Amino acid sequence: MTSRPEFSQDPDLDPSGDGSRAAHADAERGLVRLAQSGDREAFMALVSRYQRQCAAIALRLLDNPHDTSDLLQDCFLRAFERIGSLKDGARFGSWLMRIVTNRGLNFRRARNKRRLVSLDAPAPGRESKGDTLSDVVAAGSAPDFATHSKEFRSAIDRAMRKLPDRQRAALVLFTIRELPQKQIAEILGCSVEAVKWYVFTARRELRRELAEFLEE
Repeated sequence: MTSRPEFSQDPDLDPSGDGSRAAHADAERGLVRLAQSGDREAFMALVSRYQRQCAAIALRLLDNPHDTSDLLQDCFLRAFERIGSLKDGARFGSWLMRIVTNRGLNFRRARNKRRLVSLDAPAPGRESKGDTLSDVVAAGSAPDFATHSKEFRSAIDRAMRKLPDRQRAALVLFTIRELPQKQIAEILGCSVEAVKWYVFTARRELRRELAEFLEE
């Protein structure tokens, strides 16, 4: 396999398939086996299932479309080159998102300049209360909040930058399409209890940093 795959920049493909979970897992294992044997089209079909989630994670870690595009190209190529190391094909999604998360955090640390991360907007298809960053911190916000939205957003950005990388990553993953805590644990390489603690601590720190905006 010598040719370099080209990946679409369109992040709007739905990573969730039809049919039962078992059928989905079996189909994914089949595609992984084909990709491991050198089938580029099978690999691109795998990527298309998770491209939207990977793009959303990367964008919220980097808050820069150009950097996000570069990061995704790098991550997909890396996955393409290393898919032979994947033992359980049904875990391709978690494996790929772990690559995106880890390399995204490394990219952000190496960038050495200020970047803003916005988690305020819900992910596509998400309308439930309680999971977006606004829902986490906006309870009890002042009636004139809209007039201070820019100041509030700047405060959120400052608060997010103060979070340790793992807390920040866990909060990002938890607000993207409601990823299960077990899957987040696989992506971050930690226990489920650690994920719960990261998210709890991150939310607590955000509320503390934004206390002046959340007062009645």
